[in-house]
Amino acid sequence: MAQFKTLPLAVATVCSALAIGYFMEQGSKETLVYEAGEPMVVRDINDTSSGGVTPKAPRGPVTIAAPSATPVVAEATEAPTAPPDVSAAPDCRVTAEATSEAGAMIAFSLKAPCFADESVTLHHHGLMFSGLTDENGELSVQIPAMAERALVVAAFDSGDGATAVVDVPALAFYDRVALQWQGKTGLQLHAREFGAAYFSEAHIWAEHQGSIARLSGGKGGFMIRLGDERLSDPLIAEIYTFPTGAATRDGTVSLTVETEVTDANCAGNLKAQSLERLSGDDLRARDLTLDMPGCDSAGDFLVLKNLVEDLKIAAK
Repeated sequence: MAQFKTLPLAVATVCSALAIGYFMEQGSKETLVYEAGEPMVVRDINDTSSGGVTPKAPRGPVTIAAPSATPVVAEATEAPTAPPDVSAAPDCRVTAEATSEAGAMIAFSLKAPCFADESVTLHHHGLMFSGLTDENGELSVQIPAMAERALVVAAFDSGDGATAVVDVPALAFYDRVALQWQGKTGLQLHAREFGAAYFSEAHIWAEHQGSIARLSGGKGGFMIRLGDERLSDPLIAEIYTFPTGAATRDGTVSLTVETEVTDANCAGNLKAQSLERLSGDDLRARDLTLDMPGCDSAGDFLVLKNLVEDLKIAAK
């Protein structure tokens, strides 16, 4: 299990140059055959002066040998190889863009033409999750901002990558809590707003995420789950957001970490990390280790109430 570590707020650009080689296929050598005769023999030629005298025809016969039947074989030399056509080289630059959207969200897009269907890890101020590019090497995702000066880093296993920075001043009006882990742990983050019962409208979790529209007027929060579970050992994150700056009532949002005991996670330790960005305070991170019960408890659900703090909401 990989250890989770928060990134510094200033992250160097992870982008290295990709060298592209070219190979020109050469044709096989051609063999050319020429027919040639014996050297020409000329007899009885009289010398003449160079003083403007018209040369006389030879008085004797001129004998020219017949061509020989034996061919002379000559190999053709290869034509010079043309230089590579650099204009046809693919553009393998990795680029990224980020824009601020409603709800203190970041719309992040990645273009990596030479990394089609490739896994990529996205980092954002301690938040980490796995992505998968499409057949064109592109990826688009919405990320809850965890800092007002928000930096997003996309890194491929090869070391190639790109960064994008965007200002999200609206973050000061929201509380955010994230739970992240690696692999298929079965972990879940649950938020029950103002004493809501399980599976009611105000019980927000991965199966009932709410929507950004709930933020309007301080009605309630929403949750987003990040990470592509098609990958074999993905980084997954669940982030809950509540509009504290627009709350219309006092109360508590109860936050719990829950998981089902399965054959895959029983009798072992689950490692996770929580991130909290509350009321404009600095981001806080905490590593979590969960001791799972034995495999005879498979099918049971664990509710862990003290791993993340409840949100205390005051009407504005």
